[in-house]
Amino acid sequence: MLAERLTTLAEVESVEVAGPGFVNFRLSDVAHAALLRRILTEGPAFGRRPADSGEHVNVEFVSANPTGPLHLGAGRWAATGDAIAALLEAAGHRVTREYYVNDVGEQVRRFGASIVRVDRGLPLEDDDYHGDYVPALAAELRERHGDALLEGDVDAIADAVGAAGVARMRERIEAQLAGLGVRFDVWTNEGRLHDEGAITATIAQLVDAGRTEERDGALFLRTSDFGDDKDRVLVRSDGRPTYFAADCAYMRDKRARADRCIYLLGADHHGYVARLKAAAACLGIDPDTIEIRIGQLVNLLRDGEAVRLSKRSGEMITLDEALDEVGADVARYHFLRQNLDTTIDLDLTVVAERSMENPVYYVQYAHARVASVLRQADERGFDPGSPDDVDPALLDHPAERALLRAMSSLPHVLADAAEARATQRLTRYAEELAGTFHRFYAECRVLADDPDADEATRAALAASSRARYWLVTAAKQVLANTLAVLRVSAPERM
Repeated sequence: MLAERLTTLAEVESVEVAGPGFVNFRLSDVAHAALLRRILTEGPAFGRRPADSGEHVNVEFVSANPTGPLHLGAGRWAATGDAIAALLEAAGHRVTREYYVNDVGEQVRRFGASIVRVDRGLPLEDDDYHGDYVPALAAELRERHGDALLEGDVDAIADAVGAAGVARMRERIEAQLAGLGVRFDVWTNEGRLHDEGAITATIAQLVDAGRTEERDGALFLRTSDFGDDKDRVLVRSDGRPTYFAADCAYMRDKRARADRCIYLLGADHHGYVARLKAAAACLGIDPDTIEIRIGQLVNLLRDGEAVRLSKRSGEMITLDEALDEVGADVARYHFLRQNLDTTIDLDLTVVAERSMENPVYYVQYAHARVASVLRQADERGFDPGSPDDVDPALLDHPAERALLRAMSSLPHVLADAAEARATQRLTRYAEELAGTFHRFYAECRVLADDPDADEATRAALAASSRARYWLVTAAKQVLANTLAVLRVSAPERM
Protein backbone atom coordinates (compact mmCIF):
# COMPACT_ATOMS: atom_id res chain seq x y z
CA MET A 1 0.00 0.00 0.00
CA LEU A 2 2.80 2.41 0.88
CA ALA A 3 4.72 1.67 -2.31
CA GLU A 4 1.61 2.14 -4.39
CA ARG A 5 0.88 5.51 -2.78
CA LEU A 6 4.49 6.69 -3.20
CA THR A 7 4.34 6.06 -6.95
CA THR A 8 1.73 8.83 -7.23
CA LEU A 9 4.14 11.51 -5.99
CA ALA A 10 5.94 13.63 -8.56
CA GLU A 11 8.95 13.81 -6.25
CA VAL A 12 9.41 10.02 -6.38
CA GLU A 13 11.02 8.45 -9.45
CA SER A 14 10.75 4.77 -8.55
CA VAL A 15 9.61 2.52 -5.70
CA GLU A 16 10.16 -1.11 -4.86
CA VAL A 17 9.21 -3.37 -1.99
CA ALA A 18 12.47 -4.91 -0.78
CA GLY A 19 11.56 -7.81 1.47
CA PRO A 20 9.41 -7.77 4.60
CA GLY A 21 9.23 -4.31 6.15
CA PHE A 22 11.32 -2.38 3.60
CA VAL A 23 10.35 0.05 0.85
CA ASN A 24 13.10 1.57 -1.28
CA PHE A 25 12.37 4.69 -3.28
CA ARG A 26 14.43 7.02 -5.43
CA LEU A 27 13.78 10.75 -5.57
CA SER A 28 13.03 12.34 -8.90
CA ASP A 29 14.45 15.41 -10.59
CA VAL A 30 11.40 17.30 -9.37
CA ALA A 31 12.51 16.75 -5.77
CA HIS A 32 16.07 17.81 -6.54
CA ALA A 33 14.89 20.99 -8.25
CA ALA A 34 12.61 21.80 -5.32
CA LEU A 35 15.50 21.30 -2.88
CA LEU A 36 17.77 23.67 -4.82
CA ARG A 37 15.07 26.32 -5.02
CA ARG A 38 14.30 25.96 -1.33
CA ILE A 39 17.93 26.37 -0.25
CA LEU A 40 18.52 29.33 -2.54
CA THR A 41 15.22 31.00 -1.58
CA GLU A 42 15.45 30.48 2.17
CA GLY A 43 19.17 31.26 2.37
CA PRO A 44 20.33 31.55 6.01
CA ALA A 45 16.93 30.25 7.18
CA PHE A 46 17.32 26.89 5.42
CA GLY A 47 17.28 24.07 7.94
CA ARG A 48 15.80 26.20 10.69
CA ARG A 49 12.29 26.08 12.09
CA PRO A 50 10.25 29.30 12.40
CA ALA A 51 11.50 31.57 15.17
CA ASP A 52 9.61 31.52 18.47
CA SER A 53 7.64 28.44 17.44
CA GLY A 54 8.80 26.48 20.49
CA GLU A 55 9.51 27.09 24.16
CA HIS A 56 11.37 29.86 25.93
CA VAL A 57 14.51 28.06 27.14
CA ASN A 58 17.01 29.41 29.64
CA VAL A 59 20.51 27.96 29.18
CA GLU A 60 22.87 28.63 32.07
CA PHE A 61 26.47 27.72 31.46
CA VAL A 62 30.04 28.46 32.55
CA SER A 63 29.04 30.32 35.78
CA ALA A 64 32.61 29.94 37.04
CA ASN A 65 33.46 31.66 40.32
CA PRO A 66 34.53 35.26 39.57
CA THR A 67 37.61 34.99 41.78
CA GLY A 68 40.02 34.41 38.92
CA PRO A 69 40.28 34.29 35.12
CA LEU A 70 38.67 31.45 33.21
CA HIS A 71 40.88 28.44 32.58
CA LEU A 72 40.88 26.52 29.31
CA GLY A 73 38.42 23.93 30.59
CA ALA A 74 35.78 26.64 31.04
CA GLY A 75 36.06 27.22 27.30
CA ARG A 76 34.41 23.85 26.75
CA TRP A 77 31.34 24.91 28.75
CA ALA A 78 31.28 28.24 26.97
CA ALA A 79 31.48 26.79 23.46
CA THR A 80 29.08 23.94 24.21
CA GLY A 81 26.50 26.05 26.02
CA ASP A 82 26.56 28.67 23.29
CA ALA A 83 26.19 26.03 20.54
CA ILE A 84 23.37 24.23 22.38
CA ALA A 85 21.61 27.59 22.66
CA ALA A 86 22.14 28.15 18.91
CA LEU A 87 20.77 24.67 18.15
CA LEU A 88 17.68 25.40 20.22
CA GLU A 89 17.22 28.68 18.37
CA ALA A 90 17.50 26.81 15.06
CA ALA A 91 14.79 24.47 16.34
CA GLY A 92 12.46 27.44 16.84
CA HIS A 93 12.92 28.05 20.56
CA ARG A 94 13.48 31.44 22.14
CA VAL A 95 16.68 31.21 24.14
CA THR A 96 18.24 33.18 26.97
CA ARG A 97 21.94 32.62 27.62
CA GLU A 98 22.64 33.21 31.31
CA TYR A 99 25.67 33.36 33.59
CA TYR A 100 25.21 33.03 37.36
CA VAL A 101 27.75 35.08 39.32
CA ASN A 102 28.54 33.74 42.80
CA ASP A 103 29.43 37.08 44.37
CA VAL A 104 28.40 36.31 47.97
CA GLY A 105 29.95 34.37 50.84
CA GLU A 106 33.22 33.23 52.26
CA GLN A 107 34.96 32.92 48.89
CA VAL A 108 34.46 36.63 48.19
CA ARG A 109 35.73 37.61 51.66
CA ARG A 110 38.76 35.34 51.21
CA PHE A 111 39.37 36.80 47.74
CA GLY A 112 39.32 40.31 49.18
CA ALA A 113 41.70 39.37 51.99
CA SER A 114 44.09 37.84 49.45
CA ILE A 115 44.10 41.03 47.38
CA VAL A 116 44.84 43.16 50.47
CA ARG A 117 47.67 40.90 51.66
CA VAL A 118 49.28 40.85 48.23
CA ASP A 119 48.94 44.62 47.95
CA ARG A 120 50.72 45.07 51.29
CA GLY A 121 53.35 42.42 50.68
CA LEU A 122 52.02 40.23 53.48
CA PRO A 123 52.32 36.43 53.35
CA LEU A 124 49.28 34.60 51.98
CA GLU A 125 47.46 31.97 54.00
CA ASP A 126 47.03 28.44 52.68
CA ASP A 127 43.43 28.93 51.52
CA ASP A 128 44.05 32.38 50.01
CA TYR A 129 44.15 32.97 46.25
CA HIS A 130 47.74 32.54 45.06
CA GLY A 131 47.50 33.15 41.32
CA ASP A 132 49.83 35.59 39.60
CA TYR A 133 46.78 37.56 38.48
CA VAL A 134 46.17 38.76 42.08
CA PRO A 135 49.00 41.38 42.25
CA ALA A 136 47.91 42.85 38.92
CA LEU A 137 44.32 42.95 40.16
CA ALA A 138 45.37 44.72 43.37
CA ALA A 139 47.13 47.38 41.31
CA GLU A 140 44.07 47.81 39.09
CA LEU A 141 41.75 48.23 42.07
CA ARG A 142 44.05 50.81 43.66
CA GLU A 143 44.13 52.76 40.38
CA ARG A 144 40.40 52.45 39.79
CA HIS A 145 39.06 53.06 43.32
CA GLY A 146 41.86 55.00 44.98
CA ASP A 147 43.90 54.17 48.05
CA ALA A 148 40.95 54.32 50.46
CA LEU A 149 39.54 50.94 49.29
CA LEU A 150 42.65 49.08 50.42
CA GLU A 151 43.22 50.90 53.73
CA GLY A 152 42.26 49.50 57.12
CA ASP A 153 42.24 46.18 58.94
CA VAL A 154 42.39 43.22 56.54
CA ASP A 155 39.35 41.46 58.00
CA ALA A 156 37.35 44.69 58.18
CA ILE A 157 37.80 45.58 54.51
CA ALA A 158 37.94 42.08 53.00
CA ASP A 159 34.28 42.01 51.94
CA ALA A 160 34.40 45.41 50.19
CA VAL A 161 37.69 44.64 48.45
CA GLY A 162 36.41 41.20 47.47
CA ALA A 163 33.28 42.73 45.93
CA ALA A 164 35.38 45.18 43.93
CA GLY A 165 37.69 42.36 42.85
CA VAL A 166 34.76 40.21 41.75
CA ALA A 167 33.31 43.09 39.71
CA ARG A 168 36.63 43.63 37.93
CA MET A 169 37.17 39.90 37.40
CA ARG A 170 33.69 39.60 35.92
CA GLU A 171 34.68 42.20 33.34
CA ARG A 172 37.75 40.14 32.47
CA ILE A 173 35.70 36.94 32.23
CA GLU A 174 33.27 38.69 29.92
CA ALA A 175 36.17 39.77 27.70
CA GLN A 176 37.61 36.23 27.70
CA LEU A 177 34.27 34.81 26.62
CA ALA A 178 33.90 37.46 23.91
CA GLY A 179 37.26 36.26 22.55
CA LEU A 180 35.61 32.86 22.07
CA GLY A 181 32.61 34.51 20.43
CA VAL A 182 30.34 33.91 23.43
CA ARG A 183 28.06 36.64 24.76
CA PHE A 184 25.47 36.26 27.48
CA ASP A 185 22.03 37.85 27.49
CA VAL A 186 21.77 37.89 31.28
CA TRP A 187 24.31 38.05 34.12
CA THR A 188 22.56 37.24 37.41
CA ASN A 189 24.38 38.04 40.64
CA GLU A 190 23.66 35.87 43.67
CA GLY A 191 23.83 39.10 45.68
CA ARG A 192 20.72 40.36 43.88
CA LEU A 193 18.74 37.37 45.15
CA HIS A 194 19.75 38.32 48.71
CA ASP A 195 19.18 42.06 48.26
CA GLU A 196 15.74 41.67 46.65
CA GLY A 197 14.52 39.16 49.22
CA ALA A 198 14.20 36.34 46.71
CA ILE A 199 15.89 33.82 49.02
CA THR A 200 13.68 34.76 51.97
CA ALA A 201 10.57 34.55 49.78
CA THR A 202 11.61 31.15 48.43
CA ILE A 203 12.20 29.74 51.90
CA ALA A 204 8.81 31.10 53.01
CA GLN A 205 7.13 29.41 50.03
CA LEU A 206 8.74 26.07 50.89
CA VAL A 207 7.72 26.39 54.54
CA ASP A 208 4.13 27.26 53.58
CA ALA A 209 4.03 24.27 51.23
CA GLY A 210 4.96 21.96 54.10
CA ARG A 211 8.20 20.84 52.45
CA THR A 212 10.54 21.79 55.30
CA GLU A 213 11.43 20.42 58.72
CA GLU A 214 13.39 21.87 61.64
CA ARG A 215 16.19 19.74 63.13
CA ASP A 216 18.71 20.83 65.72
CA GLY A 217 17.88 24.46 65.11
CA ALA A 218 18.41 24.26 61.34
CA LEU A 219 15.76 24.24 58.60
CA PHE A 220 15.87 21.30 56.17
CA LEU A 221 14.15 20.87 52.81
CA ARG A 222 12.75 17.34 52.49
CA THR A 223 14.26 16.65 49.09
CA SER A 224 14.45 12.94 49.94
CA ASP A 225 10.69 12.87 49.37
CA PHE A 226 11.47 13.38 45.67
CA GLY A 227 14.42 11.08 45.09
CA ASP A 228 17.37 12.94 46.63
CA ASP A 229 19.69 10.79 48.72
CA LYS A 230 19.21 13.02 51.77
CA ASP A 231 17.43 16.16 52.90
CA ARG A 232 19.22 19.47 52.35
CA VAL A 233 19.81 22.34 54.77
CA LEU A 234 18.12 25.60 53.77
CA VAL A 235 18.91 27.68 56.86
CA ARG A 236 21.79 26.99 59.22
CA SER A 237 21.30 26.90 62.97
CA ASP A 238 22.77 30.43 63.19
CA GLY A 239 20.03 31.73 60.86
CA ARG A 240 22.13 32.13 57.71
CA PRO A 241 20.71 30.69 54.47
CA THR A 242 22.84 28.10 52.71
CA TYR A 243 24.11 28.06 49.14
CA PHE A 244 21.40 25.51 48.44
CA ALA A 245 18.76 28.04 49.54
CA ALA A 246 20.23 30.45 46.98
CA ASP A 247 20.13 27.66 44.36
CA CYS A 248 16.42 27.16 45.07
CA ALA A 249 15.74 30.88 44.81
CA TYR A 250 17.69 31.08 41.59
CA MET A 251 15.76 28.17 40.08
CA ARG A 252 12.48 29.78 41.09
CA ASP A 253 13.63 33.07 39.55
CA LYS A 254 14.74 31.48 36.27
CA ARG A 255 11.71 29.24 35.93
CA ALA A 256 9.45 32.28 36.31
CA ARG A 257 11.19 33.76 33.27
CA ALA A 258 11.37 30.68 31.03
CA ASP A 259 9.45 27.51 30.18
CA ARG A 260 12.52 25.30 30.53
CA CYS A 261 15.85 25.68 32.32
CA ILE A 262 19.02 23.91 31.21
CA TYR A 263 22.05 23.78 33.50
CA LEU A 264 25.48 22.80 32.13
CA LEU A 265 27.58 21.60 35.06
CA GLY A 266 30.97 20.00 35.50
CA ALA A 267 31.64 16.42 36.54
CA ASP A 268 32.18 17.49 40.15
CA HIS A 269 28.50 18.53 40.27
CA HIS A 270 27.06 15.10 39.53
CA GLY A 271 25.26 15.06 42.87
CA TYR A 272 23.35 18.19 41.90
CA VAL A 273 21.11 16.36 39.45
CA ALA A 274 18.92 14.65 42.04
CA ARG A 275 18.90 17.56 44.48
CA LEU A 276 17.95 20.18 41.87
CA LYS A 277 15.21 17.97 40.44
CA ALA A 278 13.92 17.38 43.97
CA ALA A 279 14.09 21.11 44.74
CA ALA A 280 11.99 21.78 41.65
CA ALA A 281 9.35 19.33 42.84
CA CYS A 282 9.33 20.96 46.30
CA LEU A 283 8.80 24.35 44.62
CA GLY A 284 5.90 23.04 42.55
CA ILE A 285 7.95 23.16 39.35
CA ASP A 286 7.70 20.27 36.91
CA PRO A 287 11.10 18.52 37.32
CA ASP A 288 11.03 17.59 33.63
CA THR A 289 11.44 21.29 32.79
CA ILE A 290 14.73 21.34 34.71
CA GLU A 291 17.55 19.76 32.69
CA ILE A 292 20.98 19.22 34.18
CA ARG A 293 23.71 18.26 31.74
CA ILE A 294 26.93 16.98 33.29
CA GLY A 295 30.15 17.33 31.32
CA GLN A 296 33.64 15.98 31.69
CA LEU A 297 37.01 17.67 31.91
CA VAL A 298 39.55 18.85 29.35
CA ASN A 299 43.06 17.42 29.50
CA LEU A 300 45.51 19.81 27.91
CA LEU A 301 48.43 18.34 25.95
CA ARG A 302 51.26 19.60 23.81
CA ASP A 303 52.91 17.09 21.47
CA GLY A 304 51.21 14.35 23.46
CA GLU A 305 52.59 15.53 26.81
CA ALA A 306 50.39 16.90 29.58
CA VAL A 307 50.58 20.68 30.07
CA ARG A 308 50.23 21.67 33.69
CA LEU A 309 51.65 25.16 34.02
CA SER A 310 51.06 28.51 32.40
CA LYS A 311 53.94 30.88 31.81
CA ARG A 312 51.84 33.78 33.10
CA SER A 313 49.56 32.48 35.86
CA GLY A 314 51.92 29.81 37.13
CA GLU A 315 49.04 27.46 37.86
CA MET A 316 46.83 27.04 34.81
CA ILE A 317 46.40 27.73 31.13
CA THR A 318 43.89 30.56 30.90
CA LEU A 319 41.29 30.61 28.17
CA ASP A 320 42.72 33.70 26.53
CA GLU A 321 46.22 32.17 26.47
CA ALA A 322 44.89 29.14 24.62
CA LEU A 323 42.89 31.30 22.19
CA ASP A 324 46.01 33.35 21.43
CA GLU A 325 47.71 30.12 20.43
CA VAL A 326 45.06 28.24 18.44
CA GLY A 327 42.29 30.75 17.67
CA ALA A 328 38.60 30.84 18.58
CA ASP A 329 37.31 28.78 15.63
CA VAL A 330 39.73 25.93 16.30
CA ALA A 331 39.05 25.86 20.02
CA ARG A 332 35.27 26.01 19.60
CA TYR A 333 35.13 23.34 16.93
CA HIS A 334 37.28 20.86 18.81
CA PHE A 335 35.26 21.35 21.98
CA LEU A 336 32.04 20.72 20.06
CA ARG A 337 33.21 17.54 18.31
CA GLN A 338 32.95 15.44 21.48
CA ASN A 339 29.94 14.33 23.46
CA LEU A 340 29.66 16.41 26.60
CA ASP A 341 30.08 13.37 28.84
CA THR A 342 33.40 12.44 27.19
CA THR A 343 36.74 13.67 28.53
CA ILE A 344 38.61 15.71 25.89
CA ASP A 345 42.34 15.37 25.32
CA LEU A 346 43.15 18.68 23.62
CA ASP A 347 46.63 18.70 22.11
CA LEU A 348 47.52 22.30 21.28
CA THR A 349 50.08 21.21 18.70
CA VAL A 350 47.61 19.01 16.84
CA VAL A 351 44.59 21.34 16.89
CA ALA A 352 46.66 24.34 15.79
CA GLU A 353 47.89 22.57 12.65
CA ARG A 354 46.60 24.37 9.57
CA SER A 355 45.98 21.48 7.21
CA MET A 356 43.15 19.42 5.75
CA GLU A 357 43.82 16.88 8.51
CA ASN A 358 42.38 19.38 10.97
CA PRO A 359 38.58 18.91 10.84
CA VAL A 360 37.70 22.57 11.35
CA TYR A 361 39.89 23.61 8.41
CA TYR A 362 38.56 20.69 6.36
CA VAL A 363 35.03 22.07 6.75
CA GLN A 364 35.96 25.73 6.38
CA TYR A 365 38.02 24.99 3.27
CA ALA A 366 34.95 23.48 1.58
CA HIS A 367 33.18 26.83 2.03
CA ALA A 368 36.23 28.79 0.86
CA ARG A 369 36.60 26.48 -2.14
CA VAL A 370 33.02 27.21 -3.27
CA ALA A 371 33.65 30.92 -2.80
CA SER A 372 36.70 30.59 -5.02
CA VAL A 373 34.66 28.90 -7.74
CA LEU A 374 32.04 31.65 -7.63
CA ARG A 375 34.76 34.34 -7.82
CA GLN A 376 36.22 32.62 -10.88
CA ALA A 377 32.76 32.65 -12.46
CA ASP A 378 32.47 36.39 -11.86
CA GLU A 379 35.96 37.04 -13.21
CA ARG A 380 35.15 35.12 -16.39
CA GLY A 381 31.88 36.98 -16.83
CA PHE A 382 29.99 33.70 -16.57
CA ASP A 383 26.20 34.07 -16.80
CA PRO A 384 24.58 31.47 -14.53
CA GLY A 385 21.07 32.46 -15.47
CA SER A 386 18.33 31.82 -12.92
CA PRO A 387 18.06 28.80 -10.62
CA ASP A 388 14.50 28.41 -11.90
CA ASP A 389 15.95 27.65 -15.35
CA VAL A 390 18.16 24.80 -14.12
CA ASP A 391 17.36 21.40 -15.59
CA PRO A 392 17.84 19.08 -12.58
CA ALA A 393 18.21 16.13 -14.95
CA LEU A 394 21.65 17.52 -15.76
CA LEU A 395 22.72 16.86 -12.16
CA ASP A 396 22.88 13.12 -12.66
CA HIS A 397 26.49 12.38 -11.72
CA PRO A 398 26.73 10.21 -8.56
CA ALA A 399 28.80 12.93 -6.87
CA GLU A 400 26.16 15.53 -7.67
CA ARG A 401 23.35 13.34 -6.35
CA ALA A 402 25.38 12.61 -3.21
CA LEU A 403 25.82 16.34 -2.60
CA LEU A 404 22.09 16.95 -3.04
CA ARG A 405 21.29 14.19 -0.55
CA ALA A 406 23.80 15.56 1.96
CA MET A 407 22.35 19.07 1.75
CA SER A 408 18.79 17.82 2.18
CA SER A 409 19.72 16.36 5.59
CA LEU A 410 20.45 19.64 7.36
CA PRO A 411 16.90 20.28 8.70
CA HIS A 412 16.75 16.78 10.19
CA VAL A 413 20.26 16.97 11.65
CA LEU A 414 19.55 20.32 13.30
CA ALA A 415 16.29 19.05 14.78
CA ASP A 416 17.88 15.86 16.11
CA ALA A 417 20.96 17.62 17.50
CA ALA A 418 18.78 20.21 19.25
CA GLU A 419 16.54 17.56 20.76
CA ALA A 420 19.53 15.58 22.07
CA ARG A 421 21.54 18.74 23.01
CA ALA A 422 24.30 17.03 21.03
CA THR A 423 26.70 19.41 19.27
CA GLN A 424 28.82 16.50 18.02
CA ARG A 425 26.01 15.44 15.68
CA LEU A 426 26.29 18.74 13.87
CA THR A 427 30.10 18.66 13.61
CA ARG A 428 29.86 15.12 12.25
CA TYR A 429 27.37 16.33 9.65
CA ALA A 430 29.59 19.32 8.80
CA GLU A 431 32.52 17.01 8.10
CA GLU A 432 30.40 14.60 6.06
CA LEU A 433 28.97 17.47 4.02
CA ALA A 434 32.44 18.94 3.46
CA GLY A 435 33.77 15.52 2.44
CA THR A 436 30.92 15.06 -0.01
CA PHE A 437 31.63 18.46 -1.52
CA HIS A 438 35.38 17.84 -1.80
CA ARG A 439 34.66 14.56 -3.66
CA PHE A 440 32.23 16.35 -5.97
CA TYR A 441 34.84 19.04 -6.65
CA ALA A 442 37.42 16.40 -7.55
CA GLU A 443 35.06 14.57 -9.93
CA CYS A 444 32.94 17.32 -11.47
CA ARG A 445 34.29 20.43 -13.10
CA VAL A 446 31.93 23.29 -12.32
CA LEU A 447 32.86 25.79 -15.03
CA ALA A 448 33.39 23.56 -18.03
CA ASP A 449 34.08 24.85 -21.53
CA ASP A 450 35.78 23.66 -24.69
CA PRO A 451 36.50 26.45 -27.21
CA ASP A 452 37.31 23.89 -29.91
CA ALA A 453 34.05 21.94 -29.55
CA ASP A 454 31.07 22.29 -31.83
CA GLU A 455 28.19 24.56 -30.93
CA ALA A 456 25.97 21.78 -29.59
CA THR A 457 28.69 20.48 -27.27
CA ARG A 458 29.50 23.95 -26.00
CA ALA A 459 25.79 24.58 -25.34
CA ALA A 460 25.57 21.33 -23.38
CA LEU A 461 28.66 22.27 -21.36
CA ALA A 462 27.20 25.71 -20.63
CA ALA A 463 23.93 24.17 -19.42
CA SER A 464 25.83 21.75 -17.20
CA SER A 465 27.96 24.59 -15.80
CA ARG A 466 24.86 26.63 -14.97
CA ALA A 467 23.32 23.70 -13.13
CA ARG A 468 26.54 23.05 -11.20
CA TYR A 469 26.94 26.75 -10.45
CA TRP A 470 23.64 26.77 -8.60
CA LEU A 471 24.41 23.43 -7.00
CA VAL A 472 27.64 24.75 -5.46
CA THR A 473 25.94 28.03 -4.54
CA ALA A 474 23.44 26.00 -2.55
CA ALA A 475 26.27 23.95 -1.03
CA LYS A 476 27.99 27.15 0.09
CA GLN A 477 24.79 28.26 1.79
CA VAL A 478 24.29 24.95 3.60
CA LEU A 479 27.91 24.91 4.76
CA ALA A 480 27.55 28.49 6.01
CA ASN A 481 24.30 27.66 7.81
CA THR A 482 25.91 24.66 9.50
CA LEU A 483 28.94 26.64 10.66
CA ALA A 484 26.70 29.48 11.83
CA VAL A 485 24.89 27.20 14.30
CA LEU A 486 28.26 25.91 15.50
CA ARG A 487 29.23 29.59 15.83
CA VAL A 488 32.33 28.98 13.71
CA SER A 489 33.26 31.37 10.91
CA ALA A 490 32.74 30.53 7.24
CA PRO A 491 35.76 32.10 5.46
CA GLU A 492 35.65 33.21 1.84
CA ARG A 493 39.38 32.65 1.39
CA MET A 494 41.93 30.36 3.03
